[in-house]
Amino acid sequence: MSADPTQVLAFESDCHIFNGCGFPAPGLHSFLFKPIWGDADSNVYFNKTMLLALLGSIIIVGFFWAAFRKPKVVPGKVQMVAEAGYDFIRRGVVYETIGKKEGEKYVPLVVSLFFFIWMMNLWSIIPVAQFPVTSIISYPLVLALIVYVLWISLTFKRHGFVGFFKNVTGYDKSLGAVLPLAMTIEFFSNLLVRPFTHAVRLFANMFAGHTLLLLFTIASWYLLNGIGIAYAGVSFLMTIVMTAFELFIQALQAYVFVLLTCTYIQGALAEHH
Repeated sequence: MSADPTQVLAFESDCHIFNGCGFPAPGLHSFLFKPIWGDADSNVYFNKTMLLALLGSIIIVGFFWAAFRKPKVVPGKVQMVAEAGYDFIRRGVVYETIGKKEGEKYVPLVVSLFFFIWMMNLWSIIPVAQFPVTSIISYPLVLALIVYVLWISLTFKRHGFVGFFKNVTGYDKSLGAVLPLAMTIEFFSNLLVRPFTHAVRLFANMFAGHTLLLLFTIASWYLLNGIGIAYAGVSFLMTIVMTAFELFIQALQAYVFVLLTCTYIQGALAEHH
């Protein structure tokens, strides 16, 4: 349910083309929800996105617990799927980016990030839920901040203050006269822009994808009147196509997020001269 009761989806009303009502286009109101519990004005409340995030976390923990609580030499279906997913991230992302020796300790974190983000994205196409949690900027931002804090702490721990300064500024004396400018750009890019782009990349893709799904879904209902039925069929077909495309994007964005995470960790651990 939207925060504004006057803003409803097309299929929640009798609004159709040629009925004298305008097209109820999706907008920011489509991403706002009334509190299930609490008061939004006091900033102490629990809403739909929080519920989906909580349920998603429970599903992920429950799935891996069921898969590995009694591991078998010859895995069953659940254990086999869990092992395949875990091994894909461990070998295909962590080992390939950071290396086996350095990367092994970060595998649990990266696997957790991947499956959490993927589950939050998948809510978009699950009936009843039908909303990607990561299309709310606060969720990708918190995840990006976790990675950012880890990157900062690892860089300090590995290189000390001087090494940290060289790392974040891209210090390279061979640059000569342009070194001060290059260091300034790298400093702001790494310390200010990096966490922002890390979060916004995920948020923007899921926000745009959900908006497109809403647009074609609402249009399918809105056009379902008179000659508009022919156009409604086309719009419904696009809804199916966009849903399939969104499935791919949801997994891809989770993969990109953890790939960048591993790249940042690798950069923190790398030696700079």
